Amino acid sequence: MDVRMFNLDGPLFSSLQHLIDTPDEMEKAMGAPSRAYVRDAKAMASTPADVKELPDAYVFVVDMPGLKPADVKVLVEDDRDLVVSGERKRQDEEGKARYLRMERRVGKFMRKFALPNNADVEAVSAVYLDGVLTVTVKKVPPAEPKKPKTVEITVA
Repeated sequence: MDVRMFNLDGPLFSSLQHLIDTPDEMEKAMGAPSRAYVRDAKAMASTPADVKELPDAYVFVVDMPGLKPADVKVLVEDDRDLVVSGERKRQDEEGKARYLRMERRVGKFMRKFALPNNADVEAVSAVYLDGVLTVTVKKVPPAEPKKPKTVEITVA
């Protein structure tokens, strides 16, 4: 095949090269999502979780097979956001194996949950057992209804 038949200096390749070289600032100016945003969105979409409400707590259950507790972070941000994040790394076998199929997800993962107003962000616990992370956020007990106060009337 003759490579001269492809005009690499043509307008099509010039436009494609320009798009490839576009920095994040240009993407923001053009209204495109940043690469970090797309990466985080993919990480969030690929991390399934169950959320349960109990009478006294909220429970978040996230499957994380093959991870160690040290590979996972649980944070409370901005007093209302519960963030579970971490990274699953591919086991390096020093080039001895050639993958025929790679279906298990590797890379960063993250889930962010907006906590309700009655969540006690000071009472958060996390338990990791058999590849399942369970985060429990206690509820703030409802305020006691105020009893009416009798005011004594004095004669002036």
